[in-house]
Formats: sequence, C-alpha cells, structure tokens
Amino acid sequence: MSTPLSSMLLVLMASFIGSFGAVFLKAASTRFVLNVRTLLTNYWLMAGIALYLLSSYFFVLGVRKGELTILYPLVSLGYIWTLFWSRLFFNEPLTRNKFAGLGMIIGGIILLQLGNR
Repeated sequence: MSTPLSSMLLVLMASFIGSFGAVFLKAASTRFVLNVRTLLTNYWLMAGIALYLLSSYFFVLGVRKGELTILYPLVSLGYIWTLFWSRLFFNEPLTRNKFAGLGMIIGGIILLQLGNR
C-alpha cells in the first residue's frame, strides 16, 4: 500500500489546525474556572476544542487511504507550528534548546520516512 500525496496533505493540515487548537486552549487557560457557566462562556476554550475536533476530522480522512507509519510522524510537525505561534501570540522565547528539539523532530521524521522505502 502506498500513501497518496492527498493523505499526506490532509495530515499536515490536521497538524496545522491542531496547533491553533493549542493556542486557543492556552488563551482559554487564563480565564479557566471549573464551573459549567464559565466553561460555556469561555469562547477561547470552545474554539480550541472545535479546532482539535476539526483537526481530528482531517487526520481521519488522511489516514483512511495511507500508511499510518508514514502519516503519523507528520503529526509531530504540529509542535513546530506551535513553537512559532507561542512566540507570535504569547511572546514566549525561542531558545537554542527549542531549536535543537525542532531539529530532532525533523530528523526523526526524515529517518522514519527513509525507513519506509
């Protein structure tokens, strides 16, 4: 079974959307109170959950016709997006160690992809 490019693009889209879900959940956490009324009016929380659900939808569409061992490592690219969104929206620092971690993620994805040939 080979993995079509469309499946890879769907999984990449899922990781991109999921990274925004994390941003919205982080924004929601500053207003988080554990009671039903507050939870239902925390629109950042609702948006984060909705984005994670949408991300899951695209992920399922992607893995439907492709190999999981090829597609699942692409999900980790969401960590890369999240690093940049954290800098952009929350002014979190970009450190040498974070870039080293990104390099390891990308290196791991490449090694896993090469192992599937």
